[in-house]
Amino acid sequence: MDIKLIIDDKEIKAKSGEKILWTALDNGIYIPNLCAIKEMEPPFGGCRLCFVEIELNGEKTMTTACSEPVQDKMRVFTNTERVRRLQLTAFELLMSDHEINCPECLGKENCQLLKIAGFLKIKLKPKRFRKLERNLMVDNSNSEFILDPNKCVKCGKCISESEKQGNKLLTFAYRGIDMIISTFDNMPLAELNKDILRECAVVCPTGALKEIK
Repeated sequence: MDIKLIIDDKEIKAKSGEKILWTALDNGIYIPNLCAIKEMEPPFGGCRLCFVEIELNGEKTMTTACSEPVQDKMRVFTNTERVRRLQLTAFELLMSDHEINCPECLGKENCQLLKIAGFLKIKLKPKRFRKLERNLMVDNSNSEFILDPNKCVKCGKCISESEKQGNKLLTFAYRGIDMIISTFDNMPLAELNKDILRECAVVCPTGALKEIK
């Protein structure tokens, strides 16, 4: 069933139950996101970048656009002061745990962090939070691929893609602030299926897992 809602003063027709994020993106309204996968249910919701403000039945609340379904007569605001404040905080927290070396990064041409920084009008280097120096080991055992956990934003997209391809080659290791992307059972990249690695590298939004061309 189709419903009507308003996003940033634009009336939009959408399917009932579709998430706000995909409705907005499909209608040319950009909402920052890193971990969103359209077919994933429930949504991963790890990056916390897609906050929006919604108004329904006279009440305003903050929510993540990747998890909140559209409803008839809903109003969505993507650029209020509260929205920007939450998005900026989430982005700075991500960047405090991210190695910044753009000139030498293999993912710089399609880096979503650069896109989001430009959209939010913020520099990549965080100002409010102390930079975490992790110095994690880079796996360059495969001549065609590189896995650099220092550049991982823990979006989970490569893990989801490897499972989709029928092989769980990648996983998260440890928990909390120590969590990193890793190969399953710490196998070196050289021993993993290159076709699956290639598909995983395509969905990586940063330079964490990249094909060397």
